[in-house]
Amino acid sequence: MLRELSFENCRQSKDPLISCALEGVASVIAGLKDVAVVVHSPQGCAATVAAAYDAHEIDFTRRKIACSRLFEMDIVMGATDKLKDLILQADSSFKAKVLFVVGTCAADIIGEDLGAVCRGLQGQVSARLVPVMAGGFRGDAYAGMEIGLQALLPLVNATGEKGAGPKVNLIAPQANFNPTWWADLKWVGDTLGRLGVGVQATIARDLSLAELANAPDADASILLSHDVGGAFAEELERRGCPLILDGLPLPVGTENTARWLRALGELFDATDEAERIIEEGEKRVQETLRRRGLMIIPRYRNCRVAVSADATLGIPLMRMLFQELEMIPELLLLRGDSPRGRALLEKETSDLGINPKVVFGADGWKVKQALKESRVEAVFGSNWERTLAEELGIKIAFDVFHPSRREHYLDRPYFGYEGMLHFLETVANDWETSLRSKQIAWEQVR
Repeated sequence: MLRELSFENCRQSKDPLISCALEGVASVIAGLKDVAVVVHSPQGCAATVAAAYDAHEIDFTRRKIACSRLFEMDIVMGATDKLKDLILQADSSFKAKVLFVVGTCAADIIGEDLGAVCRGLQGQVSARLVPVMAGGFRGDAYAGMEIGLQALLPLVNATGEKGAGPKVNLIAPQANFNPTWWADLKWVGDTLGRLGVGVQATIARDLSLAELANAPDADASILLSHDVGGAFAEELERRGCPLILDGLPLPVGTENTARWLRALGELFDATDEAERIIEEGEKRVQETLRRRGLMIIPRYRNCRVAVSADATLGIPLMRMLFQELEMIPELLLLRGDSPRGRALLEKETSDLGINPKVVFGADGWKVKQALKESRVEAVFGSNWERTLAEELGIKIAFDVFHPSRREHYLDRPYFGYEGMLHFLETVANDWETSLRSKQIAWEQVR
C-alpha cells in the first residue's frame, strides 16, 4: 500500500509549477511532419505552441503556426467567423496535408464548436482538418498529451499488415524529464537496431503522416512513458499491434536496463545479443567507476533522499538509488498521476521492500510543503527543487531534470549504461560543488 501524502487547502495554487493541456497537445503536434496548427486563442497561447517546437528542437523554418489572436470583443461577441477566415488563410499559405485546429481556454469559455467549424470548411480546403480542444481547464500537460494522442487516431489505419522483419512503435518519448530526452529516444532506437528490431513509428517525434497511418503494421508497441500514452497504446492493440514491456520500469540504472533488455531479447528471439549488450554495458560502468568514482558508494550510503520527477524517470531511478547507490528514498514527488504509474510504483516499492512517502500530481506548493516536512538530506530534481532546497536548508540538490540551469550542448541519455554514467557524473559534480562552497570559510579581505 502506497504511503501517499495528502494536502489541505489546495483549491488555489501557491508557488505554482504547473502546466496546462495546451502544452501537452502542442508537444504531440510538434512531433509531426507535414502538418500546420491554427491556435484559436489570445496571442500569448501561440508562444506555448512555439515552446513545444523548441522542446523538439525544430527551427522556425519548419513551423507552421497561425493564431486567431482573440481580443476581449471576440470573447464577448463571438469569433467563429474570425476562426473560419484564419483556417482558409492557413490552408492557402501553409499547404500542409493536415491542419490541426486547436482551441484553448478562451475558445472553451465561449463554447466554440471546433468540430462543426471543421466539418463546414472541410470541402473548401485541401488540408485535412482535425479539431482539438485543449483548454487549460481540461488538465495538465499530461492530460493534454493524452488529448493530442487521441486526436491522432483518425489518422491511423484501422488495421495493419505485418511486413518483413520485426518492427515496433515507440509511444510518448517526450513525456520525459531528461533535459535532452531525444537522447533517450536515440538510445532506444540504437539498442533495438542491435537486436534486429526496426522502428515503425515514433509517436510523436519527427513522424511522417504515412508512418503514423501505418502504425498498426508494427509487431508491437513500447510505451516510453509511465505517465501518458496508455489509452493510445491500447487502441493500437485493438488494431492488431500489441503493447509489450508493460509493467517494467524503463531502463534507468544497471538492473532496470538488464531486465528491460532481457525482456526484449526474449520477445524478439535475440537473447544472445541482449546478453552481449548487458555484458558490455556493465563492464563499462564497472571500469569507469573503479577508475574515477571509487568513493561514489561510501559517499552516498544511507543518505536520505527525495526524488522530484515524472514517473518515467522517478520510478526506475528509485531502484537505482536504493540498490546501486545505497541511498534511502524517503520521498517521491511525481508530477503526473496515471493508473499505470501508480500500479508500477506499488509493485516496485513492494519488490524493493521500501515504503517512501509519495505525492502524485505534485505542483510547486506540494513539492515545497513535502520537502519542508521531510527529513531528507538531498533532493534529486530540477532547478526549481535546487532553489527550494537552498531556501529550506537541505544540504544538497542534484539538478538532473527539466527545467535545468545547465546548458546542454551535447545530447546525453539517462537510459542504459552510458546514461547511468551521465547521470552519476552530474550527481558527483553537484555533490562536490555543494559541499565545497558550503564548507570553505572565506575571510573578508580589507
